[in-house]
Amino acid sequence: MADLPDDHEVAPAGRSEARYVAFLDTISHLRPSLHRYCARMTGSVLDGEDVAQEALFRAYRKLDTFDDARPLAPWLFRIAHNRCIDLLRRRGTTETVEAEAAEPDATPPVEPVGPAVGKAVEHLVLVLPPKERACVLLKDVFDHSLEEIAELVDSTVGGVKAALHRGRSKLAEHQPAPPRTPTTADAALLQLYVDRFNQRDWGALKELIAADARLLMADRSVGRLADAPYFSTYERIPAWRLVLGVVDGEPTVILEQETAEGWVPRSPMRLRVASGRIVDIADYWYCPWVLSID
Repeated sequence: MADLPDDHEVAPAGRSEARYVAFLDTISHLRPSLHRYCARMTGSVLDGEDVAQEALFRAYRKLDTFDDARPLAPWLFRIAHNRCIDLLRRRGTTETVEAEAAEPDATPPVEPVGPAVGKAVEHLVLVLPPKERACVLLKDVFDHSLEEIAELVDSTVGGVKAALHRGRSKLAEHQPAPPRTPTTADAALLQLYVDRFNQRDWGALKELIAADARLLMADRSVGRLADAPYFSTYERIPAWRLVLGVVDGEPTVILEQETAEGWVPRSPMRLRVASGRIVDIADYWYCPWVLSID
């Protein structure tokens, strides 16, 4: 999960209130699409949410430097894009990123790979290097102009056309990879966590969790699980249950809520396991849009 700051800073005194009102209004409308872009760039709806939150926090801290004459949305997308690239580099794709600079910037115009763009393309773009991935997403999924994409990815219109040509050609030839699977022990631990959580057996549940485990309540707080009223909060929430589902091709804990139409998935929980214990819990209760893009 993303490394988020333990203490959120408040806006320094003297900043324009109108600027912050505009910022909050923009992100309230932009948040789902920003998450969708980050999720497809990183290959994970959960990593994508972490990156989007980090980008928004960084944008908030830099808001006093923003030119009010410019639209906020492209600026926020560019910050999020750069955070995605940073994450991909940390994963070891630096050589791929740097190799793109050697690619030619000139190419004939090329059309999308076919009518099945959108969802189909989104799930395949992980086979592409980051620049091609960004260009295909921004053009074929988000319908940005070539000029907008060039500014966002710090390239030229010719460079964007070349990246689109390469990316679309690769996607046309690609076969989807098989889904990843956890170890048998980790899968058993997830199921045990779900069972004990549903039974509200908090004492037995804590036996599965490391004493120094960390808790991320996405979009709210981060810290030690032992210092948070986490389980008691769920005691007060009515009509919920946990089930094992699949997110990003991997078994994931899903919280469902009961509605008039039956049980409906609301949000995922990502558990990190080490040495047979749960050492990190990332709960996305406050981010219901996370599950809407799969």
